[in-house]
Amino acid sequence: MPYSVRSRLGTVLVVGAILSGCAGSNGDGATSGTGGTPATGGSTGTGGLPANGGATGTGGKSSNLTGTGGSGTGGAATGGSGTGGVAGGAGRGGAGGAAGNATTGAAGNSGAAGDGGTAACPTPALKAGDSNQTVMVGSTSRTYILHVPSAYAGNKPVPLVVDFHPLGGSGSQEEGSSPYKAQTDPEGVVSAYPNGLSGPSGAAWNVGPCCVANVDDVAFARALVAQVETKACVDTKRVYAVGFSMGGGMSHYVACHAADVFAAVAPASFDLLAENEDGCTPPRPIAEISFRSSNDPIVPYAGGASSLVSGMPVTFLGAVGTFQKWAQIDGCSGSATAADSNDCQYYNSCSAGVKVGLCTMNAGHAPGEANIGWPFIKQFTLP
Repeated sequence: MPYSVRSRLGTVLVVGAILSGCAGSNGDGATSGTGGTPATGGSTGTGGLPANGGATGTGGKSSNLTGTGGSGTGGAATGGSGTGGVAGGAGRGGAGGAAGNATTGAAGNSGAAGDGGTAACPTPALKAGDSNQTVMVGSTSRTYILHVPSAYAGNKPVPLVVDFHPLGGSGSQEEGSSPYKAQTDPEGVVSAYPNGLSGPSGAAWNVGPCCVANVDDVAFARALVAQVETKACVDTKRVYAVGFSMGGGMSHYVACHAADVFAAVAPASFDLLAENEDGCTPPRPIAEISFRSSNDPIVPYAGGASSLVSGMPVTFLGAVGTFQKWAQIDGCSGSATAADSNDCQYYNSCSAGVKVGLCTMNAGHAPGEANIGWPFIKQFTLP
């Protein structure tokens, strides 16, 4: 399907972690025990030294800004039978620092987790503007546009949105037409616009049965997020995917297969597919909101078989079918709410506090409503 502002197949937001994102500095452990002076085998051992939230490992150094590798060492009790001393708790680094393992004396009590330290962001801060980026995914070179808004200060972690273009589109075209920048730029949110590889109908995303073969686009999304985290101060727990049409399909797909990287997704004008729904088994519940038009001529609201790409048939679950499937995947209970003033319905009682939404538009094959989508997804973080 040829690309146009109102006839595209998808956009998606994404966020992840890698060498130079925002590193967790050493987190403070809980208060050390007050059981008495350190013993060397006696009966009044100290409760434990404060745990270190992000040791130097592969994540504790300030140069490795995601702080994903450092694991705290925990306070080691020096006494043989601490009597009431509170052991140092599991230290928690800043963004991504692994928790320290508190070690207690024989009778000491584990302390509460230490609060995270300050985040170390790249210095100097990334300048505002757009830049063309390349990342290797296996032996394949992949490209994307990195957008840094003028409101980005670089001194604190911000969300990352990965926005996927529709079938036959490009990252540049998606950046120019996506409704999300108007919502995210004032908040200093970094965004990325990846380029799909060429398939039978132009640049596309591999979502299982369609629409470009022998391409691991989930690996690309992961690699993109990881690389952005080396360049910008990204909150690794607040990476989101959005997309329109085929890009919406890719948003669904990363929710299914990369819920450890993306906190929430907002696809537009695309469904889960009969061909890929059984493989949608995310390791945790993930918040999702879909935008679908009742008069969409490309991806029918009611769903059904389609031949978008020759030789790669897909069967859309439909707007309501996709809504109900995500509710099932996320362990939602009860009934969906009645449509609100924006024609949006929600399952609000889902596992792990996530929500599932469906907003019905009357705009043909169109992007989602970012003024609804962004406030919805940004409220969710990775556990």
